[in-house]
Amino acid sequence: MKILLPPSETKRPGGRSRPLRIEGLALPALAPQREAVVDALTALSADPAHAQHVLKLSDRQLGDIEHNRMLREAATMPAIDRYTGVLYDALDAATLGAASRRWLGSHVWVHAAAFGPVGALDGIPAYRLAAGTSLPGVPPLRRHWADAVTAAIADEEPSFVLDLRSEAYVALGPVPASVSSAYVRVVTDQGRALNHFNKKSKGELVRALAEDRPRVRSLDGLRAWASGLGIELRDAAEHAVVELVVAS
Repeated sequence: MKILLPPSETKRPGGRSRPLRIEGLALPALAPQREAVVDALTALSADPAHAQHVLKLSDRQLGDIEHNRMLREAATMPAIDRYTGVLYDALDAATLGAASRRWLGSHVWVHAAAFGPVGALDGIPAYRLAAGTSLPGVPPLRRHWADAVTAAIADEEPSFVLDLRSEAYVALGPVPASVSSAYVRVVTDQGRALNHFNKKSKGELVRALAEDRPRVRSLDGLRAWASGLGIELRDAAEHAVVELVVAS
């Protein structure tokens, strides 16, 4: 099983002195797309005023332009530790044991607009780029990433993909039809879709998986594992969508 996570707008600063190694990231077939986006972001940052406009940054966020300028030289940290926010606070990967972190490294991809899906333990620098940004020098990000990401996932031949991304990031790389997958929607036990608790519940689900480290190769296998822990996963009306049910 592979799990696809969305990124977060907020990121933890710092990291190790080791710089970004694009050739060392998961899904190496995406190297050309990654190089193009990194080049475009570093070039854009040479004009801070233009970068602020393109990236839609407030004056308080101008430090993100410097992060982009230093993408190739900046310190890196594992992607699963770089991101903060509701989902990643609930996952709290830093407090997991070594075996659980290794499981994350083997089973989780985090889908970054700047790098495409990367492994949970892949080292990435701090950066600023949202899925909907029109970045000078590259095609619209949906066109730039979607086909390449879908093909790269297909090449990996995962037995099953659990897709926890937002719709904006699904558009940057749909799971191929050839791969068994399920898109997760978080709902109350009365069927009402959730927003804030959507992210929190997804983070808690991934933490539970990392702690238990089940051998899951299908949606039925995931349901069986979840049922044993009292986690309710049920089919939605739409094909290939599963609802993660939380108490209202």
